Amino acid sequence: MSRRSLTRMLAMTAASATLLAACGQAGQSDGGSGDGGTTDISMWTHSAGNPAELEVYEQIIEDFNASQDDYRVVMESFPQGAYNDAVVAGAAAGDLPCLLDMDGPIVPNWAWAGYIQPLGIDQGIIDSLLPTAVGRWQDEVYSAGYWDAALSIFARESVLNDNGIRIPSTDEPWTLEEFDAALVTLQEAGYDTPLDIGAEDAGEWWPYAYSPMLQSAGGDLIDRDSFLTADGALNGPEAVAFFEWFQSAFERGLTSDAGTIGNEEFNRDEVALSYTGVWNALGSLDAVGDDLLILPPPDFGTGPKIGGASWQWGISADCDAADGARAYLEFSFQDEYIAAFADKQVVIPATAGGEELSEMFGEGDPLQPFVELSQLYALERPPTPAYAVISSVFERAAKDIMNGADIQSTLDQAVQQIDANIESNDGYGF
Repeated sequence: MSRRSLTRMLAMTAASATLLAACGQAGQSDGGSGDGGTTDISMWTHSAGNPAELEVYEQIIEDFNASQDDYRVVMESFPQGAYNDAVVAGAAAGDLPCLLDMDGPIVPNWAWAGYIQPLGIDQGIIDSLLPTAVGRWQDEVYSAGYWDAALSIFARESVLNDNGIRIPSTDEPWTLEEFDAALVTLQEAGYDTPLDIGAEDAGEWWPYAYSPMLQSAGGDLIDRDSFLTADGALNGPEAVAFFEWFQSAFERGLTSDAGTIGNEEFNRDEVALSYTGVWNALGSLDAVGDDLLILPPPDFGTGPKIGGASWQWGISADCDAADGARAYLEFSFQDEYIAAFADKQVVIPATAGGEELSEMFGEGDPLQPFVELSQLYALERPPTPAYAVISSVFERAAKDIMNGADIQSTLDQAVQQIDANIESNDGYGF
């Protein structure tokens, strides 16, 4: 994932001729024959431009190909910005690869659309993974991933102590009242904008970062009992109360959308608190050192929440070499590879064994708090094919509210848009 700016969910649009050509060149979902009767397993990844991630994939593929003579995995990497369109184009042309990666929240959409098949790998592997590293649709596993990410509040211990602000813990996180009072205190202490909340970012960052706050307050993006309506979840009294605080935080200058993407304002001590993710932790450790605190998010009423589910792997529906694809995936979920992904990319290892082998996320390591935050608070974005629409509708509504729009009517309109999409797609199978 491109850390702060998480991938925009699937846009069901026509792909360009260039992407169609790329699909024709790279897709081999029929499992072409390699040298000596070995079956080629084609594999697409969004990781072009991410050499650290590609390095681990290349090692896994080299090791797997050398371990047996039946299959040969052949990888094709795409730039992240072009990847989803390439998959859409490949699906339309019937030319998807056997193996493809996908951002966790898009898994139900691609399963519903018929792009991918049930994963079918060893259940022991699935059971060993963080729950948010497994993608499901209608109670069937369709994908699995090697890592997850987590958000937290970054702070300087000295700043909190100097201003008499209690340091929260997972046992006793800040309440909303404490959090708000801390921001006011820090503003009075000289931080013009005490909190960097990342609001200058766009796209999937908005539901990833702010819908957990809404869920902590008792609201949600959709009714998770039925997955047929957002009414009462996104526009109920709990949601309205959360967005009243959210809007007021901008009105009072406690936060803003005028910063720069990244964590440099916190690192330069221009803001006191930063709501950010594990991917920024090493930079802040370099800038702040032992003074850095990695804190749980505040409790808005029903307990802290953070977003879960990152990039995962699945098998295309038309793959004629699915047994080989499964053999590769089962081989790839070794703890040593999971630890390598974690340390090279600064992401949370999805297995306990990978955590132990990691240089940064094991017991006593500097980024271990993120493991605890993920295990305690991670909540997957709603596992429904409607999420692509929910995501964009939520972003528009939240930005309008940030800019002063009437809260109730804005949320009511968002609910109408989401429900209309669900209805027009016959409930997406629910």
